[in-house]
Amino acid sequence: MPLPPAPAKRAALLAPDAYTLKGTEETLDMLPEPERAASGRSASAPLVAASAAPTPATTKSGSRNRPRKATASVAADLATAPVQAPAVVQRDAPAVPVAPSPQAIERGAAPAAPRRPNQRKSSTPNGLARLFVLDTNVLLHDPMSLFRFEEHDIFLPMIVLEELDGHKKGMTEVARNGRQTSRTLDALAAQAGGDMTKGLKLSATGHSTARGLLFFQTEPLDAQLPTSLPQGKADNQILGVVQALRDKYPQREVILVSKDINMRVKARALGLAADDYQNDKTLDDGELLYSGALALPQDFWTRQSKTIESWQSGSHTFYRVSGPAVAQFYINQFVYFEAPGEPSLYARVTEIRDKTAVLKTLKDYTHLKNAVWGVTSRNREQNFALNLLMDPEVDFVTLAGTAGTGKTLMALASGLTQVLDDRRYTEIIMTRATVSVGEDIGFLPGTEEEKMGPWMGALDDNLEFLAKGDGGNAGEWGRAATNELIRSRIKVKSMNFMRGRTFMNKYVIIDEAQNLTPKQMKTLITRAGPGTKIICMGNLAQIDTPYLTEGSSGLTFAVDRFKGWPHGGHITLARGERSRLADYASEVL
Repeated sequence: MPLPPAPAKRAALLAPDAYTLKGTEETLDMLPEPERAASGRSASAPLVAASAAPTPATTKSGSRNRPRKATASVAADLATAPVQAPAVVQRDAPAVPVAPSPQAIERGAAPAAPRRPNQRKSSTPNGLARLFVLDTNVLLHDPMSLFRFEEHDIFLPMIVLEELDGHKKGMTEVARNGRQTSRTLDALAAQAGGDMTKGLKLSATGHSTARGLLFFQTEPLDAQLPTSLPQGKADNQILGVVQALRDKYPQREVILVSKDINMRVKARALGLAADDYQNDKTLDDGELLYSGALALPQDFWTRQSKTIESWQSGSHTFYRVSGPAVAQFYINQFVYFEAPGEPSLYARVTEIRDKTAVLKTLKDYTHLKNAVWGVTSRNREQNFALNLLMDPEVDFVTLAGTAGTGKTLMALASGLTQVLDDRRYTEIIMTRATVSVGEDIGFLPGTEEEKMGPWMGALDDNLEFLAKGDGGNAGEWGRAATNELIRSRIKVKSMNFMRGRTFMNKYVIIDEAQNLTPKQMKTLITRAGPGTKIICMGNLAQIDTPYLTEGSSGLTFAVDRFKGWPHGGHITLARGERSRLADYASEVL
């Protein structure tokens, strides 16, 4: 039976009854059984919302499809009609919204509040915030670790507070961190309206990124651990707390966070989730560290032939380039082009604007006429390093590389040239992390400089080499006078007495910087006053400080944070030049 023709003025003259549920049911009766069942499930929603996105008929052609097609067109006409939708009250929803009462750690089971657009969604499968149980070594390693877990919650067992109390005395870095953690916990516990049984807001002290709660252990928690684990040991007590929390709140993900590898292994052996504290790591992989140099593609000149601009300024040539390669550039990054049969290019990025960059050619320190205190560069990376060390506009230089790449020698030669010849700086200050390779030999006698003497063997070796090259045929007295002059301009200082100092017009060399923590690196760099230049050198493959890795080293931290700064530069030295024996040993050992 064919349908009657549609009225000429459908949208404007429809009666309000057409928008009622009864009208909807009559329309649904014309649909096939499967579509009627699917539409009936959403019958409680307003018709205007339901008909706003009609489902097009995509079935096979036939006489039985015609009524459905006509019905779809009527529904589309209803959706486009300018009407005032009546207020529809859902029977399932309560008339007055009731706020859920906080239930201590069970807060994750309550209905979630409306999420802000910039708030990151919880990564747990069931939408609940994770519960992290922190080990004592995490708090002693980073006192600000309480505020690094974003929207997730933190639980502190009572034994952790006991261990914090035992580490707060002394002048070591661990003791200072323990005292700072205690002060932070006291400030959180003293917040207005705070209740330890319901959780303390971590954002109460001004850390807006920490949106979770802090829970203290306020009641005994019993858990069945294997009898082979001594119950009196602090690590095992923390494992028992994690087990008890997981049994008490099975719907939440409880994770132990510890810097102790053995404790994480024990936790996983017991079936407990455990993880390392990752926030202190600048990079997960040392191979991703910024190298300071970038090789240009082989078709670089071909692509730039029509758009490149060049001009001369003094002894340097400048190039303005554009293209997709500019997106990879950083300020003070070195770029080079080497191809057989084509002219080579060695330049430094001095300016980046939108999709264009300015490259400045380098001074060639491989030539004897540009020797620095008698030292010339032997490879490409050493030439890059000397350009940074001799540039007065670069205030901070980091040099990384394996043993024998010439880091200390180039830094000393550049310093002596700029202190004694150019008079750019008043003196050289050299320091290093006093971390021994093997067993400590005990206390050292003498003054501060005499105590640092055994640690400065690299300084003595390089000064001996530089004095031989500069003395020429001056004879024994001349070499002695030169050595005395050089020694008078070099001061050896201990890192332990750096806090509070300000170096003005000094050339500061920080050797073995890979053994520094990020906090120690910040302390040393912030000592720089007007006209001071700081050089940090180190080999990330020779870290002797306990609990420090390539990803968490202060040298890695400085390289990553200073890349792209107009007054800082970094270069990774690739090839050893000390001797063929040292170069081969670095590769195979």
